[in-house]
Amino acid sequence: MSGKLLDDLGQLQRAVIEVVWELGEASVHQVRKQLALKKKLAYTTVLTALQKLEKAGWLRHRNEGKIYVYLPTRTREEAGANSVRKFMERMFDGDALLMFQHLMRQSRLSDKELRELRKMIDEKRRES
Repeated sequence: MSGKLLDDLGQLQRAVIEVVWELGEASVHQVRKQLALKKKLAYTTVLTALQKLEKAGWLRHRNEGKIYVYLPTRTREEAGANSVRKFMERMFDGDALLMFQHLMRQSRLSDKELRELRKMIDEKRRES
């Protein structure tokens, strides 16, 4: 599988993979129909994007008769986690604490969000 990050995908490829994630699996026609809600695209344009995503390791396909049905090779969460990990390595030299400190200083968090963070910290402690 390619090491390509979600952030490295073009706008169309990102939109296409989002549709496949949303539907779980999709044919060219299904992706095109979903994307048409925002912008009309040619069948071949969508097909090319799907093929490029498959070649890059983001998708695989199975045949249903003459139709290719595309399936993601990783979840949205896995792709997002990989992007965050690479961002942390690039911007904070891999230091998660430094990244969180920066986020805490730069964000205006509500009491509800702070309680959720506390809950996550407590759960993480129990795991250790």
